[in-house]
Amino acid sequence: MTEQSVLVPPYAGHLVDLSVGGEEQADLIERAKRLASVTISDWALHDLELLAVGAFSPLTRFLGREDYRRVLEDMRLADGTLWPIPVTLPVELPSSVSTGHDIALRDQRNEIVAVMTLEEAFPWDPTVEVRHLLGRWDAAHPLVGAMATWGPICISGALRILRLPARLGFRDLRRTPREVRARLQALGAGDVVAFQTRNPLHRSHEELMRRAADHVGGVLLVHPVVGLTKPGDVDQFARVRSYRALVETYFEPQRTLLSVLPLAMRMAGPREALWHAIIRRNYGANHFVVGRDHAGPGMDSSGKPFFGPYDAQDMVAAHAGEVGVKPLFFQEFVYLPDEDRYEEASRVPVGTRTATLSGTQVRDEYLANGRALPSWFSRPEVAAILAETYPPQHRRGFCVWFTGLSGSGKSSTAEILTSMLLERGRQVTLLDGDVVRNHLSAGLGFTRDERDTNIRRIGFVASEIVRHHGVAVCAAISPYVVTRSQCREMVGADRFIEVFMDTPLDVCERRDSKGLYAKARSGEIAAFTGISDPYEAPQAPEIRLTADGTIDDNARRIVEFLRERRFVTY
Repeated sequence: MTEQSVLVPPYAGHLVDLSVGGEEQADLIERAKRLASVTISDWALHDLELLAVGAFSPLTRFLGREDYRRVLEDMRLADGTLWPIPVTLPVELPSSVSTGHDIALRDQRNEIVAVMTLEEAFPWDPTVEVRHLLGRWDAAHPLVGAMATWGPICISGALRILRLPARLGFRDLRRTPREVRARLQALGAGDVVAFQTRNPLHRSHEELMRRAADHVGGVLLVHPVVGLTKPGDVDQFARVRSYRALVETYFEPQRTLLSVLPLAMRMAGPREALWHAIIRRNYGANHFVVGRDHAGPGMDSSGKPFFGPYDAQDMVAAHAGEVGVKPLFFQEFVYLPDEDRYEEASRVPVGTRTATLSGTQVRDEYLANGRALPSWFSRPEVAAILAETYPPQHRRGFCVWFTGLSGSGKSSTAEILTSMLLERGRQVTLLDGDVVRNHLSAGLGFTRDERDTNIRRIGFVASEIVRHHGVAVCAAISPYVVTRSQCREMVGADRFIEVFMDTPLDVCERRDSKGLYAKARSGEIAAFTGISDPYEAPQAPEIRLTADGTIDDNARRIVEFLRERRFVTY
């Protein structure tokens, strides 16, 4: 397979290299230290990495104003090139910076990663972008919470990359488009089918991938996403270990290539599926497996799916000729016990005995109960990795997040709950809003931004506790829906229990031993939640508690909820 045989302009028409090396790099780093700088989000850092290596060809920079507008409205760049997802750089731009000047881009650790010659700076509206991508604004979508942390101004201009992110996991599988193409060429296949995944692979996926490769008569590119995916997904280290075990043991080495993609997924359904196809074209594939509800985020806040099950397939098929990637569609595979093989459900004769397991069954009936996955469903290597990663439910971490007005009973109930959980053998960390302010957030004021920062800090600490299978009990007013959604995203929606202390304002005022409400009503305290600043009540909390119940009764109600969820055994 020659390199030209897998190139269809404009995708992979060129492989950019925006990096700077040698003496030029050293000089630019020294100069960058003296430049005005902006801190970019982890989302933008992933995008920067893929821009730098050509994975987003034909893009060589973050989108400017006109490209951004056209992408949102028409899924095309200003020159008409098909491009369905906005790749922008929203930041807090210093007022001292103007177009024509260089600006340093720093990551979350304050390391300088690139220098941009600023050519455009324009405001953006997250609600407009989300409605174009998803069809509607919904706080349940993970992208909505993430956008709240991005800056208000999008910037664009020529980039010079000083260093790519030092991704430490599975370095041997982190290949650029140029490196992937070279390996595909060495395998000698004229056709390449890419398989996208962000989930563990079981035997049904194995059968699907094998059939896809046989269908095109070429090479299978197993190309999982290891960047930012959907909150609650299996972590990338467990996933890649399982991919490697599966590919190296059960697939032909001369017809299979495993490589990872550090992509920040938007979970944007049909548009994102088309984007994935374009990206895989840049990596050398000319066929792409598009799954049912590909890149879908699941259910919205009303319990309805964001997209139809086949919308993504229709979108990719409609643009296949322009992209140069032929989509492959497969129906659900089921296991035939009497024949010890898998088959597409649509090809199984009526009355044939079949077996299958849903993702919910895998999580709730097997892993959560410490049961081994059946050998017909999952290879033993994969099953062992999942068992290590997911202990039984009663040993997994979770977060109970109390929210409500000052004086609503959050702290008192949280303290009782903490004792009850300790009595049941769980390791608990109580993160009380007032205590956190005296330590983790000392120095922060009470503007909206500062309060949001405080809440996100609590959410981050809670997410780390939960990730290590501990229990975080958090009690903070946390008045804003978006910020609470960000904390839910950090922790993981399946391990985040929001408890709304629905106590009337007049009751909270009567309970106020500190006199804070009186000071707020007299104007002595500005921007006080419930008096001069709004409280955005949860619309669908896991638990709603009122002032009618005692503190002990309310705590016991939470424990009973946790017992039903199997986070505690009694």
